[in-house]
Amino acid sequence: MNILVWHVHGSWMTAFVQGRHRYLVPVNAARDPWGLGRARTYDWPSSAVEVTPEELATADIDVVIAQRPEEIALARRWTGRRLPTVYVEHNTPKGDVPATRHPVADRDDLLLVHVTGFNQLFWDAGGTRSTVVEHGIVPPLASYEGDLPRLAVVTNEPVRRWRVTGTDLMPRFADVAPLDVFGMGVAGLPARLGLPPQRLTPHEDVPQGALHPAVARRRAYLHLCRWTSLGLSLIEAMAMGMPVVVLASTEAVEAVPSGAGVLSTKVDTLVEAARWLLDDPAAAGELGAAARKAATARYGLDRFLADWDHLLEEERCASR
Repeated sequence: MNILVWHVHGSWMTAFVQGRHRYLVPVNAARDPWGLGRARTYDWPSSAVEVTPEELATADIDVVIAQRPEEIALARRWTGRRLPTVYVEHNTPKGDVPATRHPVADRDDLLLVHVTGFNQLFWDAGGTRSTVVEHGIVPPLASYEGDLPRLAVVTNEPVRRWRVTGTDLMPRFADVAPLDVFGMGVAGLPARLGLPPQRLTPHEDVPQGALHPAVARRRAYLHLCRWTSLGLSLIEAMAMGMPVVVLASTEAVEAVPSGAGVLSTKVDTLVEAARWLLDDPAAAGELGAAARKAATARYGLDRFLADWDHLLEEERCASR
């Protein structure tokens, strides 16, 4: 198929474009959010092709993958056609969560696809058809070493998002072991939290090829997000064989089965788990091995691509 899809979420898109289709990725001169083009820090195959809005008017397109409400109208304006459309929802709702209406609620002209069962449960989509295609990841090239008695965190904009990302909880863990925080917008963390560099070291926007080996050297992975769909960095850490210490909220309770990590809503429990893993490298290795097995079984790339192939074929047949 020829699939029109915007580059919005780098990790999800990296897995999605590994399939057997041709992926038309909008690009403009500014490379702004509506024309970002191919990724520069992820490994994408040549089947992901940059196209300008002008080229889309005559391009052969089978289906549109929208990830933001504006893309639905944008696709029609740029292509001049009404095309089969699948809307992928990556995020949890905001505001009055139990009653939050989805932007594409009560529509009969598209399919809404959630990336987690938690998302589908909490978004009110009204009469819009919806389903779930769980995440898949490209297998990380790095493997767990755990030789550094430090804790790894991967997060974006932790200063701005604060309680959402569990930033306020980080000092509790920095008392146990030094934190290495990787991601975008992390540079101001030590000053904002009042922590010295030896207790928290920010690593700003590290390319994925260098990120995974660096994270894999830390003793354990720390996931403190209170409200997120499901951080792909958590799954990637598990797939590398890392032991994980996880706040038991949203989809994390499904992603980390018993024996593959320590989950709790009690911060004291998680702090003690981090202390245990720092003191017992053998136990950390055993927990990480179980995490790798769980992540590979549930979030493997082959399953993810097969699920999408099946869904896209059904939508194309239905449109005919």
